[in-house]
Amino acid sequence: MGSFAQIFGISRNGMYADMLDLDSAANNLANINTNGYKAQRMNFQEMLSQAVLSGAQMVSSQISIQQGAFKNTQNPLDLAISGTGFFAVTTPDGKQAYTRDGDFMVDADDRIVDSEGNALVWDGTLPQAARNIEVTYQGEVFYDDLDDNRQYAGRISLYRFMNPSGLQSLGDNLFLETAASGAVETGRAGAAGFGSIVDYTLEASNVNLTNEFTRIITAQRSFQVTARALQQADQMMAQAIRMRQG
Repeated sequence: MGSFAQIFGISRNGMYADMLDLDSAANNLANINTNGYKAQRMNFQEMLSQAVLSGAQMVSSQISIQQGAFKNTQNPLDLAISGTGFFAVTTPDGKQAYTRDGDFMVDADDRIVDSEGNALVWDGTLPQAARNIEVTYQGEVFYDDLDDNRQYAGRISLYRFMNPSGLQSLGDNLFLETAASGAVETGRAGAAGFGSIVDYTLEASNVNLTNEFTRIITAQRSFQVTARALQQADQMMAQAIRMRQG
């Protein structure tokens, strides 16, 4: 029965891997219109147990760092990053997370926050009377005071990683630093390797519709083939048991 058990194990692991891949592709498609969303994929490897093939398992997820298209808006705090780099925000539990989604606004406490209320990490503040806010490509933030005088409020830094595809997804378009991503580096927008900031602009999702549908079709067919192999193995084992019973 050892060979049958091996077939069952390989089939089970293969079907589970296909389900994970389907979930990943479906999640990408669900976020095709999410600003700054980065497509994710699953990485699988063969499982070996005492030199016996045991199927495949998911070992990691990976984000695509390809830049999405830009779209113009009417909001000066809609910010996109041209090139590499991430914005940093502080989550409610105090973690520093990273995002490419620059859909920012000023909240009731005069903080610059994202659509989920996470505060943007920057080295300045905005007074309650701030008007006509402007963000330069280098991240400098200016505003007009009550006397229409132009004032400097601070600077928005950008953050980069040696391997950004190794970041951990936190949900809500946020990512966390990991050992695979490497330690975060902080730099000035516009500096070499950090990208520059584009105001009145949002970065669209980088999900490729054709690629994701191809993934779904491939995973579905693989699941069906594996399921048939499992069914045939079950039938063969049942027949073997009947033969032994006479």
